[in-house]
Amino acid sequence: MLHLKNTGFTPQDTGELLERARTLGKGCTIRDCRVSTKYVEFDVSISKSRLDILVDKLKLLAPLDHARLVVEEHMEKEEGVQHGISYFNDERFWEAHEVLEGVWKKSYEGEKELVQGIILIAAALVHYQKDENSICLSILGRAQDKLSRSGGMYHTIDVDKMRQQLDKIIDSGKISLFTI
Repeated sequence: MLHLKNTGFTPQDTGELLERARTLGKGCTIRDCRVSTKYVEFDVSISKSRLDILVDKLKLLAPLDHARLVVEEHMEKEEGVQHGISYFNDERFWEAHEVLEGVWKKSYEGEKELVQGIILIAAALVHYQKDENSICLSILGRAQDKLSRSGGMYHTIDVDKMRQQLDKIIDSGKISLFTI
């Protein structure tokens, strides 16, 4: 995954950015693009030996912030929660989703539903970053259902505050980012 520095792009630019990146990155697979306030993320498949060439070409869009090989990470639940929170708060929602799935697999009963609700929020915000707002709002509704029986603190996450943010977005139909 490549994270370019966002130099003024919005989620509405994802289609054009993806098209331009694919044109610049002939010879590799660029599957997806997401735009956060900090980054333009590209999911790419490329040999390590050609990565520098691609990054150099993509400089025409924006400078590189960082590149990360994404593999399934095996970590303790507490570490997974902390990584998930960090990714979420850094608007790296796809990575938050992936890490929190590992936490979900290690959870039981009510905790499982709570973690699934947080995963759904991250998944929804991935769609927001791709300018798919109706899909985002639909998934947020599913997250709201999953979180309806949860409250208090989950590790360092104020679940009640998170639910209030979620309710505000769903009630208004206006997507806004928040931290957990």
